[in-house]
Amino acid sequence: MIVPVRCFSCGKPIGSKWEKYLKLLEEGKSIRESLDELSLKRFCCRSAIMSHVESIDVVGKFK
Repeated sequence: MIVPVRCFSCGKPIGSKWEKYLKLLEEGKSIRESLDELSLKRFCCRSAIMSHVESIDVVGKFK
């Protein structure tokens, strides 16, 4: 699945924050700290980022 461009509930753009989110997690920051640093305050935006699973690599094998 591709990273959602906008939050499903409120419509705030969140797709551009995915790369930085992964980078912050690799640096050892917690999920909470990472989302706070990205200015994702609403529960709907936070859950959209946290629940995303990068499955395009798995599905791409079967094309």
